[in-house]
Amino acid sequence: MKIYTKTGDKGTTALFGGTRVPKHHIRIESYGTVDELNSHLGLIRDQAIAQHHKDLLAHIQDRLFTLGAILATDPEKAVLKSGKERLNIPKISAENIAVLEQEMDAMNEALPPMTHFVLPGGHQTVSFCHIARCVCRRAERLAAALNDISPIDDKVLMYLNRLSDYLFVLARKLTYDLNAKEIKWIPDKL
Repeated sequence: MKIYTKTGDKGTTALFGGTRVPKHHIRIESYGTVDELNSHLGLIRDQAIAQHHKDLLAHIQDRLFTLGAILATDPEKAVLKSGKERLNIPKISAENIAVLEQEMDAMNEALPPMTHFVLPGGHQTVSFCHIARCVCRRAERLAAALNDISPIDDKVLMYLNRLSDYLFVLARKLTYDLNAKEIKWIPDKL
């Protein structure tokens, strides 16, 4: 299989289903940002962190491939003439969202309560989590903008929202696991 097709040389690309759109289309921006987020999660997973976190991040990466495929599918061609869905993959489910919520609850139980906003940093791995969180928020904003134009599954938006929260809590948990200093934001008076 060749990687290059030359079909995008004029600034367009095909959605799943064949529809061609400009590469700057909001749908492409949405799933492209999800792909970027997935790469950042791979970077976090490659760090010296607990295996439990690595395993969950791998699961999340799988879910992000699903989410990206949903976003990359032309909604008008999502269902074949036979009535069967074009995407033959599991959807984002309420259970997927619940996993993130349960993980956040478990991590929060082991953390001191937050008394201030937290500045990103303190350890390279923690910083990677904050970068991923910001990319996730951008993916969520783009998916929400796409949803205004062309409705998408509500669970896609819910998953991205919960995932950014999870990445924030993971950053805090890794701060403590790695014996790093959590940097509280105390506004300068200058």
